[in-house]
Amino acid sequence: MSAAIANPKLRIATRKSQLALWQAEHVAALIRKAHPGITVELLPMTTKGDRIQDRSLAAIGGKGLFIKELETALEERRADMAVHSMKDVPGELPKGLMIAAVLPRADARDALITRGPLRLEDLPRGARLGTSSLRRQAQLLAARPDLRIEALRGNVDTRLKRLDNGELDAIVLACAGLTRLGLESRIAARLDPKVSLPAVGQGVIGIECRSDDSESRGALRALNDAATRTAVDAERAFAHRLGGSCQSPIAAYAQVERERISLTGLVAEPDGSRLLRDTISGSAANAQALGEQLAERVLAAGAGELLQRLRTV
Repeated sequence: MSAAIANPKLRIATRKSQLALWQAEHVAALIRKAHPGITVELLPMTTKGDRIQDRSLAAIGGKGLFIKELETALEERRADMAVHSMKDVPGELPKGLMIAAVLPRADARDALITRGPLRLEDLPRGARLGTSSLRRQAQLLAARPDLRIEALRGNVDTRLKRLDNGELDAIVLACAGLTRLGLESRIAARLDPKVSLPAVGQGVIGIECRSDDSESRGALRALNDAATRTAVDAERAFAHRLGGSCQSPIAAYAQVERERISLTGLVAEPDGSRLLRDTISGSAANAQALGEQLAERVLAAGAGELLQRLRTV
């Protein structure tokens, strides 16, 4: 298989966080296994999203700030590919770049981590819950309007410390990230998507490269998981049609079974007072079109006005 890859070295741009490095090393190992003889090296970088920790993502421009520097490295040919958590990837990529492969999806659910009671419904009235996500905030407040939501930024260790030192009663993180870091035992409860619908692309590792880089695209072909790609395409089409950004509490989760796909999408008021939720099913071959159709249905139900108001806040 490696004979088809002329370039003996591939450079992977990655954030420096513990989770990002784990993901990049995982991709590097998969490439080495698929193409013996290829040398893969990491190019760790600090992004604007990593540097600014004292403000919310919504206030500083959204999750795309976690990948901008990595994409610049691709464009300047300092790197051949970049590894991302797909939930951090904006709906529209810069011209000349593409997601060449996605790995099989890990657990897409949100994880509740607590110091006391193990279930969301058992948290004491007025419990302090930490999250950096408007999507999570909206859905958790819909389930528990009494909760006190507190902003939570930083790497996984930093967030867990705020819980462990008593500043917070509970925090919510992604199950996939905790599992990848060997912290699965910290999960008190895996939140049902009916309670907390996951973020678009949550649990999925994506690999971006230049569209004209046939060497990298060829190397990554063996890594792509078709069912996961179909699910992510549907979710991203839903969010893109809505004009989703970090300021918008938008969620989408698709499940693919054989030739069929079921997609649930949600748009919410940040305070949880209104959740617009709908589901569509159809042929997996029409994943993107189904995502767009579901977005149109949610827009018709009032999401357009809600999102427009949030953009002007």
